[in-house]
Amino acid sequence: MERKKALKRWGIPMACAVILLCIWGYLMLFSHTFNIEKPAGLYIDEDDTQDSVRAKIEATARPGISSGFPLLSALNGYRVKSGYYSVEPDDNMFGLFRRLKQGRQTPIRLTIPSVRTMDRLSGVLGRKLMMDSATVARHLSDSAFCNRYGYNVNTIPCLFIPNTYEVYWNISPEELMNRMKKENKAFWTDERLHKAEITGLTPEEVVTLASIIDEETANNAEKPMVAGMYLNRLRIGMPLQADPTVKFAWGDFSLRRIYHNHLQVESPYNTYRYAGLPPGPIRIPSIAGIEAVLNHVHHDYLYMCAKEDFSGTHNFARTYREHLANAARYTAALNQRNIR
Repeated sequence: MERKKALKRWGIPMACAVILLCIWGYLMLFSHTFNIEKPAGLYIDEDDTQDSVRAKIEATARPGISSGFPLLSALNGYRVKSGYYSVEPDDNMFGLFRRLKQGRQTPIRLTIPSVRTMDRLSGVLGRKLMMDSATVARHLSDSAFCNRYGYNVNTIPCLFIPNTYEVYWNISPEELMNRMKKENKAFWTDERLHKAEITGLTPEEVVTLASIIDEETANNAEKPMVAGMYLNRLRIGMPLQADPTVKFAWGDFSLRRIYHNHLQVESPYNTYRYAGLPPGPIRIPSIAGIEAVLNHVHHDYLYMCAKEDFSGTHNFARTYREHLANAARYTAALNQRNIR
């Protein structure tokens, strides 16, 4: 009898408590949405804890939305999985938790830029991905690491095709390199390989020449003309004498005028001292630069000089005498503007 009384006395309140707890859990996990105007990004690092993840969710959502996170964590033995997760306006805590627990990340759009050095590329990757830029730079300057992908420290820029790719934020350097290798192979179609062969260059040599052309002009319409001129020089064994390679050799891209003393720098990238192409690209060239080499204009020009109107285009010449006349006009324009 006493037992029935106790059950009656405490059973109903406990049942009510359980019901209320279930209602609270439902509201916290399923009913409440994040109530944000547009998708927000949630970045989970490898060293994040349950508490820090909860804090990040709280910062992303309205206050109180992450209250059910500890309960879910306890019930599911939650382990933090790094990655980038897009939080949608109509997401609830349970749906987000399932994605976090299963590691179902949202891909990010990674743009490989046309940059001048691997250090700059490393900086971009460090800002865009869960990577340490110093570690990436060390990898890209390591012969063994580069050889693993078919390149050396001079030609490794050839691997990267400047484009936008979907990748996971926590991709490792090795995984990224494998992805870039795959994208590189896809870029070099049979048609492009055939055009490179007709030109007499390997894909790496095409990229190296394209990098010089990109530094010479930003005018995509003129790039096939510039490519044709440099190819003419290569065919007859004439030094390329490309000013951008001298800037690269000096490690100073701010140089606006190249003087005689600049040409004395001892470097295999100095195309005034050494004939042929330099050991590797002087930047990651644009696709337009690569296409300019593969689809160069056939002509008999051997010289070019920036136009004196500073339009970013060039005057081309067949003879050195004609070139000197073009150069004199450009030098006079530089002096008139006091450009040193």
